[in-house]
Amino acid sequence: MYPLLDAVDSPDDLRALERKQLPRLAEELRAFLIESVARTGGHLSSNLGTVELTIALHYVFNTPSDRLVWDVGHQTYPHKILTGRREAMSGMRQLGGIAGFPRRDESPFDAFGVGHSSTSISAALGMAVAAKQQGDNRRAVAIIGDGAMTAGMAFEALNNAGAMDTNLLVVLNDNDMSISPNVGALNNYLAKLMSGRFYAAARRASEKVLGGVAPPIWELAKRAEEHVKGMVIPGTLFEEFGFNYIGPIDGHDLDALIPTLKNIKQLEGPQFLHVVTQKGKGFKRAEEDPCRYHGVAKFNPDDGVVDSQSGTRKTYTQVFGDWLCDMAQLDSRLVGVTPAMCEGSGMVKFSEDFPARYFDVGIAEQHAVTFAAGLACEGLKPVVAIYSTFLQRAYDQLVHDVALQNLPVVFAIDRAGLVGADGPTHAGSFDLSFLRCIPNLVVMAPSDENECRQMLYTAFRLDQPTAVRYPRGCGTGAEIVAEMTALPLGRGEIRRRGEKIAILAFGSMLAPALHAAQELNATVANMRFVKPLDEEMVKQLAAGHELLVTVEENAVMGGAGSAVAESLERQGLMVPLLQLGLPDQFIEQGDHALLLQRCGLDSEGLVRSIRKILPE
Repeated sequence: MYPLLDAVDSPDDLRALERKQLPRLAEELRAFLIESVARTGGHLSSNLGTVELTIALHYVFNTPSDRLVWDVGHQTYPHKILTGRREAMSGMRQLGGIAGFPRRDESPFDAFGVGHSSTSISAALGMAVAAKQQGDNRRAVAIIGDGAMTAGMAFEALNNAGAMDTNLLVVLNDNDMSISPNVGALNNYLAKLMSGRFYAAARRASEKVLGGVAPPIWELAKRAEEHVKGMVIPGTLFEEFGFNYIGPIDGHDLDALIPTLKNIKQLEGPQFLHVVTQKGKGFKRAEEDPCRYHGVAKFNPDDGVVDSQSGTRKTYTQVFGDWLCDMAQLDSRLVGVTPAMCEGSGMVKFSEDFPARYFDVGIAEQHAVTFAAGLACEGLKPVVAIYSTFLQRAYDQLVHDVALQNLPVVFAIDRAGLVGADGPTHAGSFDLSFLRCIPNLVVMAPSDENECRQMLYTAFRLDQPTAVRYPRGCGTGAEIVAEMTALPLGRGEIRRRGEKIAILAFGSMLAPALHAAQELNATVANMRFVKPLDEEMVKQLAAGHELLVTVEENAVMGGAGSAVAESLERQGLMVPLLQLGLPDQFIEQGDHALLLQRCGLDSEGLVRSIRKILPE
């Protein structure tokens, strides 16, 4: 089915092909990509849009000597397929298989590890500077998606790069729109012209002649050139940063991409190439609904994606989305803020029902948090919906702009704990550790869907910063009570009475703790609050048991178990304490249940760990 693609095991094989064979290779690569993702699940729309661009980059540049630095990472499946990992795609995002994002330890062609957005320009600039200092002529190319250009870090890097004499190429993969009218034959021609050596030489000669004779004339000529370019291309901003802007060109036209890239490769200094691609290109369903096909589970390509049915069990994300709409009906002060995660955070219905109170700020986590702080200063009640792993990017703003000023911002933290196939770049392994050390901040962890709803209500009613962290996926199937009731602040509950052993469970770990307790005849406490901790309950459990065990889906170091240890010390209580949680390592991708089992956080693992301490 794939005669050309099967012959390409490395970019060297690709570069050995004739130019006229490349369109056929693109067809085969796109077909293989659809077939592969349908079998494994993963990111589809964005990868379908980068097929020709990936082929052109590897065809023109001498990879891996020339560095390709991909942004975000979910647009790199074609890159993986062309760099010797075609057969490994069958195990992508599975335990022991290749990652869904670039990883330096996976392939020499993955120049930089990716998962979060907007890092490519900074990393590629570092590589370009290193090449210059080492006297090497290798090239550095950053490929950044237009969504990632909303983050301040990308513009910080552009600002730095434009002032440096380095051979850096930034490729803007503009895939948020269909091919616009100004991307066609004329603009492809202009791009080739402006990336050509004659144009660059003529520009340098003009600067030398006019600048030496009459500097004002050169400035006038320069401004005239910019105005002429500005009439046909939207590159003025990047020119002001110090880049030579080229484009926009059709990112699916290999006859435009390859000559332009070859020309750019001969130019000195920072270059900026704007290519326009279409998400979902070549798969009709993904073209029509690129958002739905952005990240997919396994599916039949003939039938398309089928909505998964979880019976009566709701995901925590859905619970949050329902609560947000219900709370907005009750309190007009509520506003919702998200850094480009409307669908993932469950805010679609809220955005439709309350459009004037919904704010998607783009991939800009730092701005999202300080923006929410500004809203809170003026009497509104902002709810920031954010993934645990992305909240890490706004830590300073959380500390300085929200907590220090004790502003009532609610953080609805999704994807807390392990996240399965997305792996360590997206796992929320550290939020309890980095949140509980912040003054003024209340931190809660629900054990089921209903408790999540009531905790969100509790958080909203408090006049201080609050965080409710909940896992990815479905809950335990608990009945969700429509009426909202605030929980007593800093108070847990005993869920099972036993002897000798007391298990203090935080959040998602309550269910396996209850199962383990049946076998151990242990007491189980649903702690609910990580901060403020229920110290009275800790005291009572310490007085009546021989061993306390804390269980959390968070790093052990500095987490909820550490909070209990500090409480015991503070109260002068001498009782053995076993802290169970995620180990001091990055947990790889794989099935969520299997990963918990490998970390000893399923019920059998808890029993095994506890019996090492109290064998009887």
